[in-house]
Amino acid sequence: MDAQQYLTEIKSRLVASPVVETFSIVEDRDLNDRGYFRARVTLTNADFLEIAEYFIIIDDQPQPDRYRYQWMDGTQKILRRRWDNVPHFPDLPSFPHHVHVNAEDNVQSSRPRGITEFLAFLEAEILPEH
Repeated sequence: MDAQQYLTEIKSRLVASPVVETFSIVEDRDLNDRGYFRARVTLTNADFLEIAEYFIIIDDQPQPDRYRYQWMDGTQKILRRRWDNVPHFPDLPSFPHHVHVNAEDNVQSSRPRGITEFLAFLEAEILPEH
């Protein structure tokens, strides 16, 4: 898989996802062995999601290099969760991967996920019977 194929896969997942109402692509870049994707998403429950991922292709597989997935309520004022890997919580066992839960200062360990895997996780959260 190259960067263009991964970008196409991300867009296809957004179109097909049962929790995505609408989305707008802010930026996508194909640099052959790496790339970037950023979009704003309205979810079917009226929540807001902003996703951004710099990725690299290693052994034909996309790997998240830097990412931020921010899930907020529909007013974009209340944080539900934000996953990122900015290296500012070195004491976490999963450093630098972490998630802010319901507040900026409530930080927990997390693991890296690409956008397509993150969307599957989000679908399970919003549609538990799915």
